[in-house]
Amino acid sequence: MENPEEIEKHDDDGEEEFEEEGFDELLKFTLPGFAAAIAAGILFDYFGYQLSAVGQWIVRTLAGEGESIFEGIYSIRKRLGKAAGSMAEAYGWGKLLGMILPWIVDWGSRWAGVDVYAVEGFYIPFFYAMSDQIGANISGSIFLRRREGSWRAAMTAYSKHPVMLSSLAVILIVPIGLLAVRLLGFSPTTQKYTALETIAANLCWLPVVVGWLAGRMKR
Repeated sequence: MENPEEIEKHDDDGEEEFEEEGFDELLKFTLPGFAAAIAAGILFDYFGYQLSAVGQWIVRTLAGEGESIFEGIYSIRKRLGKAAGSMAEAYGWGKLLGMILPWIVDWGSRWAGVDVYAVEGFYIPFFYAMSDQIGANISGSIFLRRREGSWRAAMTAYSKHPVMLSSLAVILIVPIGLLAVRLLGFSPTTQKYTALETIAANLCWLPVVVGWLAGRMKR
């Protein structure tokens, strides 16, 4: 059994590690993806490709996963630099690896005859906006398991980690919002609407902001 001094030292080390996780570096990766999606949507609409499946794929990828590309580059750069592993790095890797799933869901749904513009297609922007977040949450959980030494300890750390908790919250809330908006009559019939719908659903920036704020408050 650890004595109080050892427990306090462990907590202090955890706080120091939390401060150094680098979520503030990830924060700057979100806006470029949003801006690129809106620009692409405007261009596709201008040239008459409002309902282009390929256009929607590009716009949704930029709007929902643009930051994942930049965060993945961040993680690769950290790995190549042989920096110490961090939650931010694990988070970035998870988001990068989660990018492929929405492409499969999107094109598979179209092939199956799903009306992607109707209520029944509400889940497609969800996967573009949240699949990388799901991957990040899983990757972060594995990181905690490796750091803590057991799943029980990892889940305890998870329940106290603001980034992981906010990540889980947005994963659960976003599909409800998307379904509600579609039920109210919204349909992404232009590429601009496609971009805006996916951007609105992409709350992946929220856990990053929570991590950044938590790191600032610890200082």
